[in-house]
Amino acid sequence: MLTELPDWLTILEFGNLVLSSAILILSFSLFVYILTFNLHSRVGRAFAALLLGVIIVYSGDVVLPRVEWQESWLRFQWLGIALVPAAYLHFSRAVLLATSLRPDPSYWRWIVRGAYGVSGVFAFMAVATDILVQPAAGSFPVTYLQPGLLFPLFTLYFVTATLWGGWTLLQARAMARTMASRRRLNYLLWSFAAPALGVFPYLILVSRTGETNPALVLIFASIANVTVGIMLVVMAYSVAYYGVLSPDRVVKRQLIYFLLRGPIVAVIVIGLILSIPRVEAILGLPADTALTLFVVGVIVMAPLLLYVLQPWIDRAIYRKESDEVQWLRTLDQRLMTSSDLSQFLENVLVSLCDALEVNAGFVALPGETEARLEAVVGTETGARATLALPEVQRLLTAEFPDDAFHPADGYFIRTLTNRHTDQPLGIIALRSDGLRLEDFPASSLMVIEHLLRRAEIAVEDRRLQLDVFEALRPVLPDFEVMQALRGTVPYVIGGSESDADDLTRSPEFTEWVRDALNHFWGGPKLSDSPLLDLRVVKSVLADYENSPTRALRAVLQMAVERQRPAGDRQMTTSEWMLYNILDLKFLQGKRVREVANRLAMSESDLYRKQRVAISEVARTLADMEASADADGLDIATTQVGREPTGPPERAAVAQVQSVPKPG
Repeated sequence: MLTELPDWLTILEFGNLVLSSAILILSFSLFVYILTFNLHSRVGRAFAALLLGVIIVYSGDVVLPRVEWQESWLRFQWLGIALVPAAYLHFSRAVLLATSLRPDPSYWRWIVRGAYGVSGVFAFMAVATDILVQPAAGSFPVTYLQPGLLFPLFTLYFVTATLWGGWTLLQARAMARTMASRRRLNYLLWSFAAPALGVFPYLILVSRTGETNPALVLIFASIANVTVGIMLVVMAYSVAYYGVLSPDRVVKRQLIYFLLRGPIVAVIVIGLILSIPRVEAILGLPADTALTLFVVGVIVMAPLLLYVLQPWIDRAIYRKESDEVQWLRTLDQRLMTSSDLSQFLENVLVSLCDALEVNAGFVALPGETEARLEAVVGTETGARATLALPEVQRLLTAEFPDDAFHPADGYFIRTLTNRHTDQPLGIIALRSDGLRLEDFPASSLMVIEHLLRRAEIAVEDRRLQLDVFEALRPVLPDFEVMQALRGTVPYVIGGSESDADDLTRSPEFTEWVRDALNHFWGGPKLSDSPLLDLRVVKSVLADYENSPTRALRAVLQMAVERQRPAGDRQMTTSEWMLYNILDLKFLQGKRVREVANRLAMSESDLYRKQRVAISEVARTLADMEASADADGLDIATTQVGREPTGPPERAAVAQVQSVPKPG
């Protein structure tokens, strides 16, 4: 049996093949990840080009042991080898621009494009001619193309581009404005050589020194592959922060779990696929059977193992923030949706029907306009008829609810009460000819009270959650603004060039709309607003005597009017609420207390709904900007065809502020 064991050279060949396969899987996974989450970033796109070169080269390394026509695959690898120098220049330049926050000079764009053109020429020469590389020499596992006439020129190009890229990263490191950006640029500098180390054809250089030792070549290749794999992960970790607005903790966790769920599991599976046939004699099983068992075991156990280890992994990722993050995670499990509430109340109702030995009942909660059925046992028609009765409606809105069961239309009805405020939350109705609780044993009565209390707690929690959601919804735009202004601003600004001119995609767009509405009748936040640069504003300048301020005021009023519902105006109904706030507060310029009184709400509630209204105006403006074409927006087709007129005192202020100051 010992004679059947592989020799050292075979082990080295197999190990190098597994490592090459792992690098290929890792490179392709990171390539897909970057294109998914960092596509709008110049840095992300340039890094994807680097990874593409690595993918092409390692594809050849994995295929070479299995094909007869090795020279064709060796030449195919040169598509990736030639791509890497240009991608180095592109990537390092993108990092410098993202760090320095400066525009890219036009000549630099031509330098990068020229580098890609030179790489394309070298790739063509390697694939189609013998000028750069000549026919293959040696035998597997040490097979290589021989150097051609222009190979020294390509080597000079490769080394120069790599060193130039490294020098550019050093410049970016010197310009870093935050500790976080400096730390990540240090990671990039440490791992920057990974693509060059993994793709350059060193065997062509070694071949000139004479006969090569296959074992020594494979040992050095294995060490290089391990180093390249680690450095690629470090590079991807640094690049993952560019062009995203998510918090650092989200980016870090997202990348780590992506690597654990995807590439690492894939590497283990590919290792099994390659190794099982080689150790068939040791396992004592047919290769196909052993392979199936092990692959299925890895695929099933990997997610379970990751689930078990998740608390420790999160603790290692977040460290100081682990308690806060764990608390946030529990919200997902503790929150109750409307469907969850209906299902819970249905279960409580069924349990009550069983405990009280009745066969019909319903749970109803008050709605915005009328009460709604949340759960029904028995016929829904009878439940709705009973719910419409005046005495039942009085129980729903009772000022001082009690804990008794009240008979009505064959049902016995109990009010669900908020134990903190003594306000009614809803009703539970049970159909019975004569419900006598005193006939039930004490243990059953305890169960009934427990079920009723659980129903009250569930409705209380749901109402509290709705209040929280209502409070959070208006401030979500503020969260986006704060996220864009966090300490990693340089990474965000390194986004796509096409987004730079689109004001509506700015995280501060909603803030600009709010400021302009606050100064609707005159003020610097209207006359100096960034919204003056909107295409939709410029398209109507001619209609307002080329006055940008008047044009912006007209467009804002147009956006407000688009919030107006159809039909006759109502002051207190929910569908008219947002428009009424915008019209009274901004267009008519009334004070907060007066608006709140007109709309029958508290001032705090007014401020919350005002945030929602402003967000809707911002969204409408963004739609108007997207639909504005080169011919401009035809105001005559909208509800607003004139310059807004407002309160006399506001109009006077606007006229005074529009008068140019002397000197």
